[in-house]
Amino acid sequence: MPFWNLAEPIMEALSQQVHESCSISVLEGTEIVYVLRVPARKIMTINLSIGSRLPAYCSSMGRVLLAGLPDDELERVLRNTDLRARTSRTVTDIDALKAVVADIRTRGWALNDQELEEGLVSLAAPIRNRAGHTIAALNISGQANRTSAAEMLERFLPSLLEAADKISGLVGLRT
Repeated sequence: MPFWNLAEPIMEALSQQVHESCSISVLEGTEIVYVLRVPARKIMTINLSIGSRLPAYCSSMGRVLLAGLPDDELERVLRNTDLRARTSRTVTDIDALKAVVADIRTRGWALNDQELEEGLVSLAAPIRNRAGHTIAALNISGQANRTSAAEMLERFLPSLLEAADKISGLVGLRT
């Protein structure tokens, strides 16, 4: 049974608990690739499904995955990325992005407040293998008009971190 099948029940429970969509992605080059998604409501104009790709630099899961890279690899990925503003809030400066990634490394999770798309807020945490390396990211995404970034942190972060830890535990049993 593929690992993602083991993660799905945890994601479904998380989605039901927070009433928002949950996804898992991996890093491929400068983009994230969705490997599992449990939708709650349509929240983005982009239709996301397994295999969908988004830029890593301006998505919560992407930033968690970038935070798992060594500094030289992070530098290479950012230099190879088309850093363009997708909204008025998108961080596009490489040094500023490195500071954002450094903060994520310290706290262990990422919050994205309308940098990928207007009206979209998301929170992501790493999924780690037995050696502690980030291999994927889990997120919760919602609409800013329904749940602000501050509310998302307060209400959803503990549940997200718990789900990410459970999934990481499953990975540890298989790797």
